[in-house]
Amino acid sequence: MALGTKKREARKSLRQSGWITLDGGFAARPCVVEDMSSTGAKITVEDNNTLPAKLRLAFARDARTGRPCEVVWRRGRTFGVKFVR
Repeated sequence: MALGTKKREARKSLRQSGWITLDGGFAARPCVVEDMSSTGAKITVEDNNTLPAKLRLAFARDARTGRPCEVVWRRGRTFGVKFVR
């Protein structure tokens, strides 16, 4: 395998509604989880507000169920996040 090429984790197409909560924030914002792998997800948000670098992604409005994420790329209202510990 060539140097610098990482095998991408298999992504599962979901198109499932989810919730984004910001660090320390209680306001959950709706999003659509387009696809997800064991290492990250692609999400689309309804509004054009920018997302901070760190957030939580959950499938329930209760933020305690979410996973901490970091934004790794953005294209318009679509964002790629990686799961962090």
